[in-house]
Amino acid sequence: MPRLEERRFRLQLDYIKLHRNTQIGYLFVIPSLLVVTFVLVYPVIQAFLYSLTPEYSEDSEWSLENYFNLLDDDRFIESFNNTLIFTFFTIPAELLIGLVIAVLLNKEFKFRGIVRVAILFPWALPTALNAIMWRWMFNTEFGIINYGLISAGLIESKLNWLGKEPLAMIAMMSVSTWKTSSFMALLLLAGLQTIPKDLYESAEMDGANGFKSFWHITIPLLTPAIIVSLLLRTMDALRVFELPFNLTDGGPLNTTETISLYSYRVLFEFVEFKYGSSMVIIQFILILIMSLIYIKSIKNIDY
Repeated sequence: MPRLEERRFRLQLDYIKLHRNTQIGYLFVIPSLLVVTFVLVYPVIQAFLYSLTPEYSEDSEWSLENYFNLLDDDRFIESFNNTLIFTFFTIPAELLIGLVIAVLLNKEFKFRGIVRVAILFPWALPTALNAIMWRWMFNTEFGIINYGLISAGLIESKLNWLGKEPLAMIAMMSVSTWKTSSFMALLLLAGLQTIPKDLYESAEMDGANGFKSFWHITIPLLTPAIIVSLLLRTMDALRVFELPFNLTDGGPLNTTETISLYSYRVLFEFVEFKYGSSMVIIQFILILIMSLIYIKSIKNIDY
């Protein structure tokens, strides 16, 4: 009996310590939550309330007039489609290239550390600087892109990359893929390093070749890292702003104008805060839906 009482006392003491540590943890988390709420949540709520107020009406009652107007706004529809096209083509390309780079960097070779740092150089550069640099490279008369293609015999005359449809969108997607594939590779490389090497050795002993090991071991165990990287990159692609703003300025004829760029112009150039807020909310809902899909995919993974 004394031992049983002593054990109960120790369990109660451990519970008290755990409860106290949990309370202390909440005290450390609360300031961060307040900052996040003030910086992120409050602006979204404020934008939503703005979007429910008609732009040119003295009536203060809430309505969905701004959202109905979006359906008749051809420029918004075009920017919405441009954003989806940009996301649909760049994300798979970045995933494929990033996966190849991650697999190569996961192997043992000389100067691997230096190569890893060099691979991250495009992602480390600011997006605005990247866009300006590539804008000069895509220049019709003096750009190195046209010079290289003509020298290689792939084209006969100079192409107006940033002033002609659909070359401008292709150029913008190429720049995005070049910049962020290294970021995708970094996330996937972290996932690859968590896979035990014993699994590959066992598969090799069972007669599995490199492709079978990659398909049946690497891909299933790397799936969580792949989904996380897709989630982060999809969120960035759906709200892309700096790249089209500095590379093409949304041209030609708004064919590379994204939702972020158009809403920026409506808010700060046209000074229509209520109508622009409705665009921001639509973009927020789109990103939220895509995020929930990815998060649900992670939960449904069988480990």
